[in-house]
Amino acid sequence: MTPISPDSSASSSATPTATPTNGAPWTPWRTVMAFGVVSLAADMVYEGMRSMAGPFLGTLGASALTVGIITGAGEAIALVLRLVTGPMADRSGRYWSLTFWGYALTAICVPLLAITPFLGVAGLATASTLILLERTGKAVRSPSKSALLAGVAKKVGRGRGFAVHKAMDQIGAFAGPLLMAGVAALTGRLWLAFAVLAIPGVISLLVLGQLKRRTTLGEAVEEVAVQEVASSGVADSGAAGSGVPDVREPRPPLPRAFHAFATSCALGTLGLMTFGVISFHLVEADLVTLAWVPVVYAMAMAIEAVAALLTGVAYDAWHAKVLYVLPVLIAFVPVLAFGGSLWLVLVGVAIWGLATGIQDSTVKALVADLVPARSLGTAYGVFASFQGVAALAGGVLAGGLYSSNLPLLVGIVAGLQVISLALLVLTLRIRRLVR
Repeated sequence: MTPISPDSSASSSATPTATPTNGAPWTPWRTVMAFGVVSLAADMVYEGMRSMAGPFLGTLGASALTVGIITGAGEAIALVLRLVTGPMADRSGRYWSLTFWGYALTAICVPLLAITPFLGVAGLATASTLILLERTGKAVRSPSKSALLAGVAKKVGRGRGFAVHKAMDQIGAFAGPLLMAGVAALTGRLWLAFAVLAIPGVISLLVLGQLKRRTTLGEAVEEVAVQEVASSGVADSGAAGSGVPDVREPRPPLPRAFHAFATSCALGTLGLMTFGVISFHLVEADLVTLAWVPVVYAMAMAIEAVAALLTGVAYDAWHAKVLYVLPVLIAFVPVLAFGGSLWLVLVGVAIWGLATGIQDSTVKALVADLVPARSLGTAYGVFASFQGVAALAGGVLAGGLYSSNLPLLVGIVAGLQVISLALLVLTLRIRRLVR
């Protein structure tokens, strides 16, 4: 992306151009790949933790209800809090700083879980707090990171950029649980497995720091915003005589197409069963032992990576119509994942991985295409809050109907996906009309 440098007569409100402080600047693809390495290392940390959080809290004295509350609250925080951190990024322009501190919370909090077994009665409370703080870090960094990545990926194709990033992200999500399981199996000490996760945590921060130094994009989202407004021929009245638009002007409201799409994806999230519920069924139905649950989770993460990569490439080739497959996939998840045989459940888990891979990656490319660059942080925050509320509602729905009325659960999920598909069609029609 070519940086835009305000001339000397521009006002202080114009976006400054950043220059690399350590060597030659990286190409757009290398920058995308570096973001992927950061996410890969960080995912090893927090996905490793998530794969074993329940059993670990249990060793500290937590009941099943307590585990559900802590992990459920963590996911809600990671999503809904983005409604605050997204606009914060857009208002302050501190996309890089928020990204760094979000990753730092993950790199610090997860390894600190290793000390909690030695804290006696305070161990459970401390572990719960660290888990919630780690999820807060996810909320802090995600809108800023996604907005930066959208700016960088514009040169290489947003579908491909997000897909490659997500694929690398999922490699970490695959490796982290296996690392946890391997260390715990070899040493018999679950706390030591958490301590080992400090290594990829430090790597994520080091690569992120190098990435910031090797880019000429500065605050990449603001750079894209300058280019978008400049290309529209709108002059900035605040930058006297410079011709450089003021990206600090109030952000425009999010368009109708975005809200229709966010609602569509929220209904998908509501119907997409969390892995916690699926893993509960695996153990409750005596289909696998508890030790094999992280392996099944790792398999789902690997499928997520492949799904993100393939659908991202398809998005750039055939545009947003590739997302029509998402509600169809989600409709099949509960009927298969809650089946009575292991192979049926594994097929359901595979479809869950496919749908989750699309939901967590390619849909973000469409968000970036629906929303002006100056509002991307806000948009990703609002989008995540839709998903967070839906995830809580979906957890209540699945938990309430899993034992009492599974056919009703299957029917409700299928009905919600019909509405989700209709809203997706509406989104693309509004987008065409606006163009």
